[in-house]
Amino acid sequence: MLQAIHHAAVICSDYEQSKNFYTEILGLKVVAENYRAERRSWKLDLALPDGGQIELFSFPYALARVSRPEAQGLRHLAFVVADVDASKMALEAKGVAVEPVRVDEYTGRKFTFFADPDGLPLELYQGGK
Repeated sequence: MLQAIHHAAVICSDYEQSKNFYTEILGLKVVAENYRAERRSWKLDLALPDGGQIELFSFPYALARVSRPEAQGLRHLAFVVADVDASKMALEAKGVAVEPVRVDEYTGRKFTFFADPDGLPLELYQGGK
């Protein structure tokens, strides 16, 4: 049955802005970039260090996603990092607003949230055993 998450798909409102955010700010590597003329849509495959991917799509008439108040469905994407505090500072140095670091009451791990250019909540979660 299921072995791992292969990818998460994200639909953006401004392709170039989101491409820059995911590649330059977050440092994800481009696997493939294709313009699909019949859909007037870009599809950008981005590699995560663990082999997973994010697919970034643009569509000309995509509706805005409701993030706040929280709605049913996908809540956020979480990324494992070696050091939440250092990652938070690195994002802030690049102009990204990041929430204060919190500690998961069940695992004792640090975590924090920030958002992509369209307000999609993204989480940094402390790695380790």
